[in-house]
Order: sequence, then structure tokens, then C-alpha cells
Amino acid sequence: MSFKNRIKSLLKRLRVFYEHAFYSFSATEFEQALRDLSITSGDTILVHSSFDAFKGFQGKPTDIIATLQKAVSPTGIIIMPTMPFTGTAVDYARANPLFDAKRTPSRMGLITELFRRSSGVIRSLHPTHPVAVWGNQAEAIAAQHYLARTPCGQGSPFERLLEHQGKILLIGTGIGVLTFYHYIEELFEERLPINPFTKELFLLKVKDPEGNLHSCETRLFEPAVSRRRNLHKIVPELKRIEALHRRRIGKLDITVLRAQDVLNATRNLLDRGIHCYD
Repeated sequence: MSFKNRIKSLLKRLRVFYEHAFYSFSATEFEQALRDLSITSGDTILVHSSFDAFKGFQGKPTDIIATLQKAVSPTGIIIMPTMPFTGTAVDYARANPLFDAKRTPSRMGLITELFRRSSGVIRSLHPTHPVAVWGNQAEAIAAQHYLARTPCGQGSPFERLLEHQGKILLIGTGIGVLTFYHYIEELFEERLPINPFTKELFLLKVKDPEGNLHSCETRLFEPAVSRRRNLHKIVPELKRIEALHRRRIGKLDITVLRAQDVLNATRNLLDRGIHCYD
């Protein structure tokens, strides 16, 4: 090992030691933080997460999943996005991939990949925006996602999140990852100053866990518009309607939003001529 690499390794060990010494927290403390944010038994939650943000956590990634499951109990529902690509959905789709619900890995981080492999988790059939679902009515949440005309719109698990009075949990991530906003884009498509969807229809194949093939015809998100999307514009309105709930544990930031509140806040902004694009 070179001197430079030895220095890097030493600094990393020192940083880890510092984080565990001053920002340590356990799975029990993580659960209490969720309780403080009113995550409770029977809740339906859409979870966005970054394991890299769990600095000082005294546990494994699987302990995070177990804590989430304990918080909502088997009567609740956990949904995690498990998109199979990085970059844009359009670039991914133009490579004509075959999405295999059983084998295609999630590119949305370690927690999502471990979650999709977990016992009792069902993955929705969609070539670009599949979700993994656990808990009560998981099959109903995931059902026939491939028939939705846009990845996150009507007929998708994101619409069912709203129907279940669901909450959105951002764990170590910012509001920019708010996938539920894509459902709102379809809902208010005619009111937006620019169309967020491609004119092109993509015909893609998905394979279910039993090996059966299904066709999905979908519009995707226009990359040029996606680059202009700025969800930070919605934050002041969420604060105004007292819909933004935050908690910090160690160095980990946790935010909880109700899906209905995000919808209401976006509608309020549109009524005032404000949209979430730069």
C-alpha cells in the first residue's frame, strides 16, 4: 500500500471512530425517532434512504429494514423505489432492457436492494420505476404496475400510496428524490408550463417472478425537463401548511411528509402561478 493510500485509510478509520464516539445511535433510538415523527403501526410509508447517511449507526443495513417493519407492523405497508438504472429512464429504455422482477438489481442504494431481496417483499412489474412492497396488501399495491401509462401515475403504486393516506419518509436524503412528485406531474399535466413527459411511447418487456413476459407501453420523463425540476421550491409551502416534519438523530436527518400534503402544497403553488421548474 502506498503512503498516500495509508494516509487515506488512517483518516477514514479516524473519521469512523469520531462518528461512533460522538454521533452513535442504535436501532432502538432510530425507532424512537420514527415514533417521534408519528410513524406508527398500520402506516403506509414510501421510503427514500441513503445508507451512507447512517454515520455512527450501531447496526447493519438489515437492522434499518427490520426497524421500519417493526415501526409500521405487518398491518402497515413499506414501499421502496427500486429503479434498475442510474442516469435517465429514456437512456435506459433506449437500450431495450428486459426487466426481470426477480433478478434485476435495484440501483437506488444498498437498503433498497437488501429490502427487495427480503422475505415477504413483492416487487411491482415496471421496466423503469418498479417498487418493492412489504406488509398488508402488498400484492394489491404492486398489482399491474406495467399497465400504468406513465411510471408513477394513475394505476401505479404511487397513486395507491395516496389512496392509503400514505406518508413519505426521507432518511438521509433531500426532497429532490421525491418520486411521488411524478404522480402529481401526471395529475396536473395540463396545468404545468412545460410537459414533463416524452411524446414518444416506449414499448418495453417485463418478466414476472414466474418467468412470464408482459408488455409495458409507457411515456417516460423528458430528460431536458427533468434537469429543470426543482422540488426545493415546494419546501416553503410545506412549511407554511405545517406539513414538513423533521428529526435529527446523530448526524442522520429524517423527514416525514404526508402524500396528501405534498399534493395540496403543489396545488396551492399552481393556483398562485408557481411551478417546480427552473
